[in-house]
Amino acid sequence: MKKIAVFTSGGDAPGMNACIRAVVRGALYHGVEVYGIRRGYSGMIEGGDTIFRMGSRDVSNIIQRGGTVLKSARSKAFMTVEGRKQAYENLVGAGIEGLVAIGGNGTFTGAEIFFNEYKIPTVGAPGTIDNDLYGTDYTIGYDTAVNTALDAIDKIRDTADSHDRVFFIEVMGRDSGYIAIQSGIAGGAEAVMVPESLTPVSEVVKVLKSGFAKKKNSSIVIVAEGEKEGRATEVAEKIQKQIGIDIDIRVTTLGHVQRGGAPTAYDRILASRLGLGAVEGLLRGQKNVMVGVVNNRLIYTPFHESITKEKPISDDMLRMVHILS
Repeated sequence: MKKIAVFTSGGDAPGMNACIRAVVRGALYHGVEVYGIRRGYSGMIEGGDTIFRMGSRDVSNIIQRGGTVLKSARSKAFMTVEGRKQAYENLVGAGIEGLVAIGGNGTFTGAEIFFNEYKIPTVGAPGTIDNDLYGTDYTIGYDTAVNTALDAIDKIRDTADSHDRVFFIEVMGRDSGYIAIQSGIAGGAEAVMVPESLTPVSEVVKVLKSGFAKKKNSSIVIVAEGEKEGRATEVAEKIQKQIGIDIDIRVTTLGHVQRGGAPTAYDRILASRLGLGAVEGLLRGQKNVMVGVVNNRLIYTPFHESITKEKPISDDMLRMVHILS
């Protein structure tokens, strides 16, 4: 294999640039030409100067930057047979023999379909703040997102305590509660609501009432955006109706702030390890797989498993929230 390309797709995540850097420098170390593809699958279809050769200097001074220097996009055209055919022709025209795809569930779904149709070897590096991919303990960007959420929770607790308020804080994660559970434990939340384990509104009411009985006048409830009882605003409204006492409730949705910012040291190291692992996996013949780290070991998991198998939250973490609240 003499030429490979790297691209980022779907939602951005802190640490993607560190991963791009590792792919480029890892490929060059092994004597392989490396190309970047701007705007993910959209750029692959567009072709031309969106597929460009990268050198070591192109990735200088990016390891600390959030977002992605290759840009990202969600491509409806790539979902069509015609779009994927055009993408394949552009890659062949550029002499690309292998791909490193940095992204999440949607990125790897597209990569698997593309491989099944055209057999271009592809290794994925998990880049998503949601931490919802099977085959890796942590995804690129997750640690930074948790720390960003925690910083906000700490600040909100100050104002909650000053005004004797109950704050419902909604964090991101799509259908995963990983950001919610870890930021909730680290932030000392009184309750955490995640989609993996149904927490009825009645249970949260019970927790809050127990706190009030102990003269606790302010509380924090973390709500994952995929929570089955609803988004934070809906949950707060339900609790206001059921609690039966007069409490001052506020809702804060953290939103896309969790996707931005400089990646933590952990995310930079993880991204570097996965980027190099993706390149070396390609050179060893790996294809149609995601590279991940499980129990501190680098492993390769078929795309189909990484996007379809469940990645449950530890029961111990859910139990911890209940005990420590």
